Formats: sequence, structure tokens, C-alpha cells
Amino acid sequence: MEAAAAAEMDEIIAGLKNATLEKSPERALPLLKQISDAENNLCDKYDIKGDLLELLGLDDRAVQVQVARCIAEVAKTEAQRDKFTKEDVIGKLVSLLSVDAGSLELTIQVCRALGNICYANDEARSIIKTTKGDERIFALLDLDVDTDEDDKDQFVRVRCGLVSNYLLGSDDIAERAVELKIVGKIEKILARCVSDVDKYEDLLLNILPPLSILTEQISELYFEPSLNKLIAQILAKCTNPDLAESCLALLHFSAQNDDVKLLLAEEGLCETIYKLLEKYKTFANTDEARVLMKLACDLIVLILTGDKSMHYLYTTPLLKYMEDWLDSSDVELLTTGVLALGNFARTDRHCIYMVENRIMHKLLSILAKNNGVDHQMTLQHALLSTLKNLVIPKPNKAAVVEAGLVDIILPMLEIHQPPVVFKLLGTLRMTVDGQEKLAQQLLQNEKLIKQLVHWSKTSEFTGVLGESLRLMAWLIKHAYHASKDLAAADDTGLRKFVAVEGSVESMVGMLTSTHLVMQNEALIALSILSTTFQNKNADVKLDELMIKAEIGAKLAEQITLNGETMTKEIVDNLQTFIKLLKTSEACEEHLKKHNIDELLKSIPSLVEYCTL
Repeated sequence: MEAAAAAEMDEIIAGLKNATLEKSPERALPLLKQISDAENNLCDKYDIKGDLLELLGLDDRAVQVQVARCIAEVAKTEAQRDKFTKEDVIGKLVSLLSVDAGSLELTIQVCRALGNICYANDEARSIIKTTKGDERIFALLDLDVDTDEDDKDQFVRVRCGLVSNYLLGSDDIAERAVELKIVGKIEKILARCVSDVDKYEDLLLNILPPLSILTEQISELYFEPSLNKLIAQILAKCTNPDLAESCLALLHFSAQNDDVKLLLAEEGLCETIYKLLEKYKTFANTDEARVLMKLACDLIVLILTGDKSMHYLYTTPLLKYMEDWLDSSDVELLTTGVLALGNFARTDRHCIYMVENRIMHKLLSILAKNNGVDHQMTLQHALLSTLKNLVIPKPNKAAVVEAGLVDIILPMLEIHQPPVVFKLLGTLRMTVDGQEKLAQQLLQNEKLIKQLVHWSKTSEFTGVLGESLRLMAWLIKHAYHASKDLAAADDTGLRKFVAVEGSVESMVGMLTSTHLVMQNEALIALSILSTTFQNKNADVKLDELMIKAEIGAKLAEQITLNGETMTKEIVDNLQTFIKLLKTSEACEEHLKKHNIDELLKSIPSLVEYCTL
């Protein structure tokens, strides 16, 4: 069979070459059709580029249509695609592109031919760009066609196929396309389609991909407000999931800009998405539908990350809608509700409202049911992020503690997923701020302190490492910040803290943090420890623990690396701590070995104080 087909193709090609020599349209037409209808790879061994180019030059529309169709078919293979990647062929095909509706049949086949030649072919794209053929290609977008006829329907598909295959080249091609106002041309098409999205569904499905390609090629691409509004309106009206996905992806791209976030918020897009998801949520039982749902949910959250858009949406029904989703059995909607509320919780007023109106209690109830190692990490992360925001305002702290936050999140110490741990520690740190009793209790929680010490030494996730250290420092500070006489204060919490192996070493190591705020927190915590145990060396061998932790070396490193950038507060705290250390003969001797007094003199701000 294959041998017979090959032999037959030999005859067809020979006939075509004779027809070309004779310039005979009548003989060429049936042969061109036979080549087009044959299996693509049957032609790979032949070089018919010259013959087809010759026939394209004949002043015969029917022949030109069949030649373009023939090129489109054979150029589906890489071997033939290379043969047609020549300036003469591409130039001739581009010249035949027409925005005249009467030439639609020829334009369709030329679009197919050029589109297939351009497929994964940078050389062909370069030829088109260099010869300014892209101007004629993009001009096709000006042709106003309805898709109620087969040929016009095909034109819509192949036109955008050609545009897409061409744009998939270099960034330069995409940037030139923008210069040639391709975005404006696409916007005009969308403006016509928005009146009846269902009617123009096929046109929309084909015209949006080139826009998507441009967003991938040009990260700084900016859509005019009118275009963003059109895409949002099409999303609100469409019933086709593929079209909805395209619109959502484009809006995601645009909404990276805060002005666009506000625009979409004012357009009511978030409420529209909420209503669509409520309408179709029972149908979201396939992977494709879940992807679409997540894309829509993510867009609501993204829009809420803008300050102006968040404040605007706070005055709309969206706040109540997101609270309603806290009762959803769908984890995607539930997670979105939590994240949305977390974004609303970016001002003290909003946070206090959520606590007073028991939204916080709902969040805690959800977390209590999802605080185990087997529960969904994304939901846990969202809940902790939102609760962390809620406990920042001082009026909220006592209420949140009383509602049981700490008891609910402490079991999450068993979870070792860095993103969740990071949020867990940050939430605890915000909660203990100013809460002396709670800080005392947590200092005495041996399991917690051991875990914090472990994470501070072993975590490869810098956020977890830093939060572990900061939480320990904050526990010490806030457990004793109100004590006027530390030496006489109840030191049970600190004794239990110091008794955990590596705890003092972690605090000492924190002195060399790259963040000045953490260095200062370490100095405060270490000073509290030193003051508390200053005259209790018989019970707590703090000086031995300090020396074992190489306090001299760490202080030397801190001063050497950060002396020039230290604030007055840090310098004052540093001097206080060193003075406390010197009350121990062993520590004073240790500091001398590391030349600490001389290093202190190198701190510029101290020198300034001395010379005033």
C-alpha cells in the first residue's frame, strides 16, 4: 500500500511540474487538490516550493486558492516547513492577504499556509517582521465578520491561528505588535461582541488567545481601563467555561496593577464572580471545573490585596458574601472566604469589627476542626494568616486569647510544613504582645520552647528560623515587661526556659541576625535574663551558659558587622547588656578575651556622644 501511494505521488508531482512549465491552471488544479488531500509526509521528499511559487504568480484566483491550501497542508511537517521558509514564498503569500470580504476564500487558505509555516518557526517569523508582513497580518483584525456562515467562521479561526502562531516568537515581535496597535484592534472586536456574548462565542474564543500570548511575552503590558471593563463584562455574561477561563486569566494579569484592582472592584466583578460560583458550585465536580473555580476565587483575593480596592469592597455586600463562605462545605470557597476576610483585616477598625461581630469565633471554630497534620495546608495557612491580622490591634488581643486561640493552635506544633509553621509562629508572636500572663504560661511550655529551639537551629526555611527566635525573645520580653524589679519577680517562666537545652544559645546566636530589629530583641531578652539571675548564680548558671554559647564572639561579630548602622536604641541596649555581663567575673574575663571594650569604641554613634 505504501509503495503504491508513493508511486502515485511520484506521478502527481511529475504532472504538477509539467503543469507549472505549461502555466496550465486546468492541469494544475486537480493535481494540487490531490496533493492537499494526501497524507502530509508523502510529500516530504519532494521539493515543490518553486513550482507552487510559480503557480501563485498566475493571475487565476482558483489556482491561488488551491496553491495556498496545498502549502498549508504540506507545511504541517517540519521538513516541508523548512523548504517554504523563504522570503520569496512568504512575501508572495503575505501579498495575497486581503481585507476584502470578497477574497475571503483565498485569505483563509493564505492564513492557513502562513500559520503553518510560522508554527514553532522563528526564522519564518523573522522574515515576516523584517519585511513588515505583520502589518498586513494584523490588518486582518480590522475585517468585520459575523460567524453565521461556514467560510466566515473558518476565517475567524485561521486568522487568529496565524496571529497566535506569529506572536509566539520573540519579545520583539510582541512589542512590535503592540506598536502596530493590535491590542486596540482586539478591543474593537470585543466591544462588538459584548452585546451578545453567546452569539459571538466562537469569535471571542479565537480572539482572546492572541491577547493572552501578549501578556506572556510582555510583562509590563498595560490594558486600557476600557479593555479591562470589556473583559469583565464578557466574563459576567459568558456561559462557556473555556471563554470564562480566558477572561479570568487576562484579568489576573491586569489585576497585578492596583489601579486595575480598584477598577474591577468598582465594576462589581467580585460580586459577579461570587454569584456565578454560587450558581455553578454544584457542577464543579471535574478537574477542569475545579481549576476554573480556583482561578475565579484567586481573582477575588487578588483584587482585595489592593488597599483602595479593599476599602471600596468593604462597603459592598462582598464582606457578607465572604463571611457566608465560612459555612461552605466546599474547601475552595471556604479558603477563599478566609483569605478574603484576612485581606479585609488590614486596618484596626476592620479587625475590631470582625472580633466584635464574632467573625473571629467562626474562624477559630474552623481552625479547631482543621489543626491536625492531615488537614489541608492551604486552609491552615489562610486561617493563621487571617487570625494573625486580627490579633494585631491591642483591643483584640485579650478577646482572642479568651476565645481559645492559643489552645487551638498549640497542637499545630506537630505540623512541620514551613509555610504553616511560619504563620503559626507569627500568630503566636502577635498574640503575646502585651499579654504578660500568656507569655508566662508559654515560657513554661517545655514542648513549645524545645520546638522553637529546634526550629531556630535546623530550619532551612529562613522565615521559620527567624520567627522561632523572635517568638522566644518576645515571650521573655512580654512576660516581664511590666516588672519594675526583675530580680524580685517570679522567675518560674525564665527558669523553665533556661532549663531547655540550647535556649540561651539560640538567644545569643540571634545577636548576629542580619536584621537590626532582631538584634535589638535579642539584647532585650538577654538583658532580662541577666538581670533576673544576676544574684542567683547558685541556682541558674547563666554565666556558664553565656560563655558556652560564645557570647563574646557573638558580640564581637555583631559590633564588627553592624556597628556603623546601629541605632541609638540598640547601642544603649548593647551597653546595658555588656554592663550586666560584667557583674560576673567569668563573663568579664570572657569579654576581655574578645576585646569587647575596644570594639565598643569603634561604634561611630558612641564616639559622637563622647565628643559632643
